[in-house]
Amino acid sequence: MYFLWPQFLWLLLAMPLLLALYVWLIRRRHRAALRYSSLETARAAVAGRQWRRHLPPALLLLALAGLAVAAARPVARVPLPWARTVIMMAMDVSLSMRVGDIEPTRMVAAQAAAKDFLRDVPRHIEVGMVTFAGSSHVARQPTLDRDSLAATVDAIQMQMGTAVGDAIVLCLAELFPEQAIDVTDLSYGNRASTGRSLDDKKKPPPREFKPVAPGSNNSSAIILLSDGRRTTGVDTLAAAKMAADRGVRIYVVGLGTVDGVANAPEGMSIYLQLDEPTLREVARVTGGQYHHAGTAEQLRSVYQNLGSRMEIMTRETELTGLLGLAACLVALVGASLSFLWFGRLA
Repeated sequence: MYFLWPQFLWLLLAMPLLLALYVWLIRRRHRAALRYSSLETARAAVAGRQWRRHLPPALLLLALAGLAVAAARPVARVPLPWARTVIMMAMDVSLSMRVGDIEPTRMVAAQAAAKDFLRDVPRHIEVGMVTFAGSSHVARQPTLDRDSLAATVDAIQMQMGTAVGDAIVLCLAELFPEQAIDVTDLSYGNRASTGRSLDDKKKPPPREFKPVAPGSNNSSAIILLSDGRRTTGVDTLAAAKMAADRGVRIYVVGLGTVDGVANAPEGMSIYLQLDEPTLREVARVTGGQYHHAGTAEQLRSVYQNLGSRMEIMTRETELTGLLGLAACLVALVGASLSFLWFGRLA
């Protein structure tokens, strides 16, 4: 636990002072009672239920301490039920995205489609981002912060290679963290027999899961923006099959032209062509849709049919409201007991 406004914790130092003030007032009242009352009356007063006199003030003091802690705005990691809808965007950042067969370039078109989507997607849907070239990386974990996502889109740096399958697998790893999906193991096989660095932590075994119908997961989806010509990594259709087995739809935006670039060096034009057949098959296998960059505005269909799923998530949660409510209830109980027993606030 930590506090957003820890300076308010200094208010807790007032609690011992208030307790000392209460004790002083009680003793002063006792001295006054002994001065004007007979000894028998004093004994009768002392013989009464003294704990009743002290309980309401004790509850009030406890409530004040709770309010002081609440004023410091405590934050803790708390497991809570969460209605979650997640969309992962996988953006191709390979060097072939510099090609200008879609004006001004494939990359600019991809960035425009991504930012248009972020502008339109409902605010309650979390969006994450994976970038991929020769390898794939989580550029932004699922979040509701659209500004940070847009900044991530603008800050893309292009690299060599195109690992489309790796990007799909990494998106699945973000959507299903409990399944311990490892892109490296899928790309290079199980490394247990080849040894492991002493710095590597032992990974938990992946949980077994039962394949579901393609497209049946209505709380998550993947948007793939790519020219689709895989050069390395996991096979694209094998990764699509993994998504289909988990019910995750993949909506594909194809960037480029099927013929490639006419003025490309000999032998290079094949790598600059849009691999539309593969991208269409990815969408078909998973129950998603294929769009060309010119029709990417139809991506609204991605989130229009999404629902949410309830899951227990451990998140940093501010406890100010909860502590404040508890403190008010304690103060209310103390005041009620005081009026019930003494007819006044004791």
